[in-house]
Amino acid sequence: MDVNEPLSLLGGLSPAQFMRRHWQKKPLVVRQAIAGFKPLLTRAELFGLAARDGVESRLIVHNKTGWRMKQGPFAGRGLPPLSQPAWTLLVQGVDLHNQKAHELLRQFRFVPDARLDDLMISFATAGGGVGPHFDSYDVFLLQASGQRRWKISRQKDLTLQPDVPLKILQNFEPEEEYLLEAGDMLYLPPRYAHDGLAEAGSSGDGKSGDCMTYSIGFTAPAKHELAAELLHRLAEFSDDAVADAAKGAISGRYRDGGQPATATPAALPDAMTAFASQAVIDALKDPLAIACALGEYMTTPKPSVWFDEPAAGCDFSGGESTIQLDARTRMMYDAHHIFINGESYRARGADARLMHSLANARLLPAPALRKASTAALDLLADWHEAGWLKTVKG
Repeated sequence: MDVNEPLSLLGGLSPAQFMRRHWQKKPLVVRQAIAGFKPLLTRAELFGLAARDGVESRLIVHNKTGWRMKQGPFAGRGLPPLSQPAWTLLVQGVDLHNQKAHELLRQFRFVPDARLDDLMISFATAGGGVGPHFDSYDVFLLQASGQRRWKISRQKDLTLQPDVPLKILQNFEPEEEYLLEAGDMLYLPPRYAHDGLAEAGSSGDGKSGDCMTYSIGFTAPAKHELAAELLHRLAEFSDDAVADAAKGAISGRYRDGGQPATATPAALPDAMTAFASQAVIDALKDPLAIACALGEYMTTPKPSVWFDEPAAGCDFSGGESTIQLDARTRMMYDAHHIFINGESYRARGADARLMHSLANARLLPAPALRKASTAALDLLADWHEAGWLKTVKG
């Protein structure tokens, strides 16, 4: 992707301009970001996804008695009738189950993959929404069909309503209002309050029109969560892994040969507190160890994700196949490692450049594959056997 090329997706801004002017700073409304856009899934296909185990879905209903939320799956008559107003179905991670949704998500890869999360589809009947709220992450709201009226605000009062199963703002005061139609898109930075309600409308044939909004969301790990995860992963390294990745940064066992007899046995020894502090400091000394733990964490698939093993093996040694990463595969890299689906590999030279190309383009054409070393081909074959990548024609 040329980050300096203007995109209609961003209202004529280039990705570089958008990231400088708007990312984490201020909203952007783009009329006809994708002109003539049509839903990638029909209503029936979306409801079918919501009925499946392993697909995260939620039903939100708002009526006179208040708000109600229920977790999926929703099989059979698990959803309200379409004639009932003010209900919303949210289906998370649609890009993991639909190739077209995955391709749509790829249009936003001017943001690092480490931040890109998933594509969620919101289906709502007239008046449906999830209430005024704010997110802790960036989001693009693409209207796929029907109309949704968005009210947004920079308000500082983020007090939430008590005793509600959703995080709904108690004192929402909108500052701007936009009516989005199919193909329109709204970008919102983190903690920007917003409330979107589906409008009653009709399709071209005069029938009731579905209101579907596609949310392209971005992950933003909290500092304490990230620290806890990295420390946990560093602690799990085996002695061999530590010697290789952290060069022995974590070693030794607590010793207290000078410990005197104590009359206060329940008191935690100062020497042990100092030893524990030094252990954490030592574990964080080597940036390679931290980078390795971070890369593994950022590429670990969600718990609901699993991979299908291929029906037959594949020999890449002939260099006749184009390989493509599975839509569910997460692959990244740094200066020293390749990370894929929670695993890390040291890489350098031509093989590293080859793997970087695979991670960035999410495919490797046959000519590039012919340049791979035997070790790289063996690794690709292992990933193919695990279902992490597949061969495609052309």
